[in-house]
Amino acid sequence: MPEALPEPSDAVSSEVSPEELAHPESLRVHVGPVPAEEGGLWSPARRPLTLGLVLTITLVAAEALAVSTAMPVVARDLGGLELYGLVFSAFFIGSLFGIVVVAGLIDRVGVVAPFLVGLGLFAIGLAIAGASPSMAVLIGARFIQGVGGGTIPPVAYVAIGRSLPEHLRPRMFAMLSTAWILPGVFGPAIAGFVAETFHWRFVFLGLLPLIVVSGSMAYRGLRAMPAGHAAPVGADSFRRRIGNAVVLAIGVVMLTAGLASETPAILVGGAVAGLVVTGLALRRLTPPGTLRARRGYPSAVLLRGVLTFAFFCVDAYVALLLVEVRGWSATAAGVALTAATLSWTAGSWIQARLSYRIRAERFVRIGFPVVAVSLAALGLVLLPAVPAWLAIPIFAVAGFGMGLTYSQFAIIVLRDAPPAIVGTVTAGLTLSDVIGTALGTGVAAAAVATSVRSGLGPGPGIAVAVVVGTVVALLGFVISPRLRTTVR
Repeated sequence: MPEALPEPSDAVSSEVSPEELAHPESLRVHVGPVPAEEGGLWSPARRPLTLGLVLTITLVAAEALAVSTAMPVVARDLGGLELYGLVFSAFFIGSLFGIVVVAGLIDRVGVVAPFLVGLGLFAIGLAIAGASPSMAVLIGARFIQGVGGGTIPPVAYVAIGRSLPEHLRPRMFAMLSTAWILPGVFGPAIAGFVAETFHWRFVFLGLLPLIVVSGSMAYRGLRAMPAGHAAPVGADSFRRRIGNAVVLAIGVVMLTAGLASETPAILVGGAVAGLVVTGLALRRLTPPGTLRARRGYPSAVLLRGVLTFAFFCVDAYVALLLVEVRGWSATAAGVALTAATLSWTAGSWIQARLSYRIRAERFVRIGFPVVAVSLAALGLVLLPAVPAWLAIPIFAVAGFGMGLTYSQFAIIVLRDAPPAIVGTVTAGLTLSDVIGTALGTGVAAAAVATSVRSGLGPGPGIAVAVVVGTVVALLGFVISPRLRTTVR
């Protein structure tokens, strides 16, 4: 029998009393002794799933960091610097389809088949990207990659929710962050070296063998996973979700294309229309009250997107800042991404170690300001008088804030969402994640494209991205008290 998700009354309470509000230092999770490690993440029964998910996330991490590092070289070779941001946006738009489709398929056919199909599409996208003759083809390849890559987070969250008790979930999320360590330490430097010494195409094609290894291990773990207990999704409901996914992707494309337009009327009209269409579709695909920041797990779904918008609005352009504005090599610029990856992992393990004493909601309240301050400080690196190497520790602080905050939303959802709809809610969480990332990179892409077209280079556009990311992170801090349910 699968281990049932705890009801809210059995989980850590997300409500606070007036006394706790009067004494904030008392806002800690009140739990019993930490359970023994018997039956932990690496026990014989759980080892295949743990290892499979870690290896799969390692593959995703390697791809993400490699592409971010190599893209300045790719843009020089293929041309079309104004399309730079669309290479990232296309991946996230494709992920929308993968996330929504897999959410319905998990309830209908389980996690194994959707995972294998998604990994296959991811591999096809890598192959096409490695052979791309132009930026337009590369953008299409990244879209295919996104469709496949979008299947992975919902599968992972459902697997964690169905297979692990509550006390092991923070550790599992920290373990998944640890999967970024090797790619984070070696990936950017290797990708930069390969792109500059050999050819950037090997950055994509070289990842294909990893799919076979990680996919086989993940398949073994997922196949042994207990069956879920969510109610089956009807065919009509499934078709509606697909339709809403199409509408959502169209809205994001309209918004992104509008922001990238050179014509003011199209820019404003496309952006506004795209925002409206995106909001309407997102409202149907996320838990009720998400866009209104309803107290509890709907706010967790919303804030996950706010966090990713803020961070990735800047993250995709750190390498461009150091290469094109400050004159670094792609290999050297990768060090900044490595530092952020390592600090993200450190923050994730700190939250796992302290999760028995500190509420998830409090970690969010700490993390958002950390991200905001570090993103703002990164803008100083655009100034010639500021040493460029400061980008490394500054961006590492942003990564640390993400490590403290990122997994808290999943922990809140798995803790508080009704078990019968946890698959749908976790898919909404991932959808918010991808929408935030896509819109963040899209807004920054529009700023950079406008800056390049005006003959000023990418610097002013990156400065706009830094300002937008900082403001959005502060907005997340303002909304974060909504994570607590209504005080009685």
